[in-house]
Amino acid sequence: MAWQPDQQQLSQLVGYLRDSLSGHDQNAQKYATMMLTQAKASPDITNYLTYILCSLPPSPNLSADEVHLVRSSAAITLKNIVRAKYRSVSSSNQSYIRQSILSCLGDPNSQIRSFAGNVITELVKAGGILSWPELFGELLSKAGNTSGNISASAQEGAMNALVKICEDNSKILDKDYNGQRPLDIMMPKLIQLTQSPIPKVRAAALESINTFIPQKPRALLAEIDILLERLFQLAHDPSGDVRRFICRAFVQLVEIRPDKVLPHLDGLVDYMISQQRNIDDPELALEAAEFWLAVGDNNDLVGNLGPYLTKIIPVLLESMVYGEDDIIRLEGERDNADEEDRAQDIKPQFAASKSNRALDNGTKSTNGVNGSGQEEVGNDSLDEGEIEEDEEDGDEDPEDEWNLRKCSAAALDTLSSKFHRVVFEITIPYLKDNLTHDDWPNREAAVLAVGAVADGCFEVVTPHLPGLVPYLISLLQDPEPVVRKITCWALGRYAKWAAYLPSQQDKELYFVPMMDSILKRMLDKNKGVQEAAASAFSNLEEQAKRELTPFCKPIIQQFVKCFEVYKDKNMYILYDCVQTLAEKVGPALANPDLMNLLMPAVIQRWNKVSDQSHEMYPLLECLSYIATALGDAFAPYAVPVYQRCVTIIRQVLGDYVRAANHEAVDQPDKDLLVTSLDLLSAVIQALETSKSTELVSRTEPNIFDLLVFCLEDPNNDVRQSSYALLGDVTIKIYPQLRPFLPKILPLLTNQLALEDLPDEEAHEAFGVINNTCWALGEIAMQQDKSLTPYAEQLYNRLVSIMEDPNILESVNENAAIALGRLGLDCSDVLAKHLSEFAKSFLSKMEPLDQTDEKNHALLGLNRAILKNPQGMEDCLLEYFQAIAVFNLETFPVKDLTETFQLLLTGYKSMMPNFDAFMNQLPQKDRTQLHKCFNI
Repeated sequence: MAWQPDQQQLSQLVGYLRDSLSGHDQNAQKYATMMLTQAKASPDITNYLTYILCSLPPSPNLSADEVHLVRSSAAITLKNIVRAKYRSVSSSNQSYIRQSILSCLGDPNSQIRSFAGNVITELVKAGGILSWPELFGELLSKAGNTSGNISASAQEGAMNALVKICEDNSKILDKDYNGQRPLDIMMPKLIQLTQSPIPKVRAAALESINTFIPQKPRALLAEIDILLERLFQLAHDPSGDVRRFICRAFVQLVEIRPDKVLPHLDGLVDYMISQQRNIDDPELALEAAEFWLAVGDNNDLVGNLGPYLTKIIPVLLESMVYGEDDIIRLEGERDNADEEDRAQDIKPQFAASKSNRALDNGTKSTNGVNGSGQEEVGNDSLDEGEIEEDEEDGDEDPEDEWNLRKCSAAALDTLSSKFHRVVFEITIPYLKDNLTHDDWPNREAAVLAVGAVADGCFEVVTPHLPGLVPYLISLLQDPEPVVRKITCWALGRYAKWAAYLPSQQDKELYFVPMMDSILKRMLDKNKGVQEAAASAFSNLEEQAKRELTPFCKPIIQQFVKCFEVYKDKNMYILYDCVQTLAEKVGPALANPDLMNLLMPAVIQRWNKVSDQSHEMYPLLECLSYIATALGDAFAPYAVPVYQRCVTIIRQVLGDYVRAANHEAVDQPDKDLLVTSLDLLSAVIQALETSKSTELVSRTEPNIFDLLVFCLEDPNNDVRQSSYALLGDVTIKIYPQLRPFLPKILPLLTNQLALEDLPDEEAHEAFGVINNTCWALGEIAMQQDKSLTPYAEQLYNRLVSIMEDPNILESVNENAAIALGRLGLDCSDVLAKHLSEFAKSFLSKMEPLDQTDEKNHALLGLNRAILKNPQGMEDCLLEYFQAIAVFNLETFPVKDLTETFQLLLTGYKSMMPNFDAFMNQLPQKDRTQLHKCFNI
């Protein structure tokens, strides 16, 4: 017999669900929330919630709005339970949910249909594809109206559920299950559904297909010609959503099969232009504009755009002008620098680990072509129709959104980097007509265009800059704040030209006024202009580097004024200015006059900001750069900074343990952990060894006890920074670290096990692996046999990383360096494996610049070869070549030179046909070996 609810319990639960979302009676709401928490412990709670969502009968005690609210609340609660506790739901109750939920897909209310789709998606994610194998057939059948009697709303509901399932399970659906892949069956059906008479079904079918295109699954590639035919048939569909997903499909096809796009490029150019000019549908216009970015970044296609640039560039330029709604919103922005920021104005900051050792980070944002001066930060969006307690008020800044204007500017930037002069010549008439236009939206768009072509057309623009830059500087006085903002950004894009002008006179004419004018705008009466100016100045610092050294005093004086007047939001970008200055001028910042200007302002803010504030992340990062620049001059500030970081780390680790043991406790923000670890690294490295030693020994709790926990943290960023700190303390204060190695080295060894990394996490873990290799190499440099018990395991894992083609080349190389350095301490282990790894090792070493790290690695290899010279038989020629290219004059490393000499002399004595062997080397290598080693 089918499960039936107890009517009294059902009535109570309905009441609790209603009251929990009521804002009229806070006491009732609080009580209802408490009772709902208790109700979740009931083994049948999922059945009750499913019944309320799918079968709640009309009640005289509930209005229609309350019925909808209760059903919505039941759906959200059910989804969350399935997500968090699916395994604890009995199989019979799981079956009840599956049997009941599909009926909701035909509900007349679109929000209820959406909620039902969310629950179905969570069931698939939690239980796996095989837990509900018949689902996809049922949804496809409903969406396609196979029986002929499915309502339009049910078709839409089924299709929307499929969209969500495809989004959340795109890779899983393309996996093999008993010889069959679900996607092989689904893809042809999805393509068929693009012919549905219902526009929303057609659009959702295309949306589902688009989910899979980037993965290049075989199911899609097998149907790609049919898909292309269908896309062209639907190109002029009356539904804007359908056309939007068509544009997105072509954007993605550019990336995976440009050869299929190329024959249709002529028609696609005209089509995308027509869709981009659809001012009534900005989302459609944006999707069309993305096409130019995709083609511009595709080397197989971009060259074919040349004949169409006279069509494309004008459309991009006209799309860069603010629309009517934006003009009304921005018109006459007021002075607001004295107003306090609202909490919702301040974006969350995410820690950007700067602790990637011996690996090119590519870290810093360089103020992309959106004029915002900030990196775009994507937020996880809520499922459609979902209610969230802390949902935004809807008044977030539209300027932060990716939109048609920004996309068009980015496309202009991309195309200018490919076609250079051609793009600029097409743009010149527009600039002449609009840079001095009476209407500010036209002026603003023209300045945006000037900034957008800065990189790609730099050489062509340069002759115009002596006239253009002074005009742009004059626009910093424009009455419209939005024009002043974009002008700050554009000037920042040309800072490199001004900073490196050949004559001092020219620098006085252009660079100094540019720098001075942007600095002044940092104290503009409008907070948006302040932010843009600070961002532009940070970019100027990036470009000018040490050219700024003579101007440090006026720069810091202005920064100090900004510290006095900035509200919380702009303080974040001010930190970026300070840390970039510290990074670029380096030790020059340690001048006592400059320190006495800057540090009181920074420390005053440090004392004001609480440990729980989001502002603490950028402040900690800023102090890391300052400490690095000041070196030992940071000592007066080291003790309180170090102690606070240790306290923060202990607090976050404690909060993590509490959250793991208590459901009601929120997980702590690990960014605080990351930035605190990075600052500890910077401080320890900055101070003289004796001061670092005293600092670490006097501080409680002991940092090494905390570091052990951090090295085991599940968060990749935390472990990456932890291994960076491990390497830094090894270099600086190894005697204090040494007693803790028995706890640390097993963790380090395990971190290098590639087989333990889930596929989806492998790429994210590259930074962790990289820093682990680096830290291991630094420990090996101590040569005290601490690595001996782990040497065999470390060898196997380093070789696996070094030879894995799926890992970043830079991480392969860092693993090779760590492997060589391991030979300094454990040459016996490497010696017996030489024939297995030496050839691969030498190939990884060959392209690397000659550094201390490379020298150490080669010395470690040499020590292993001395114990097993026969192990090099398969790659002896490559080894001799590696010695020949070694620059002994630049790097006169005594131990390394001596071992090279020993080995070369030894091989000469061992090989009866040594001269014949040497003749296999290029003449220049033979000459070099004879010159340096008399061989």
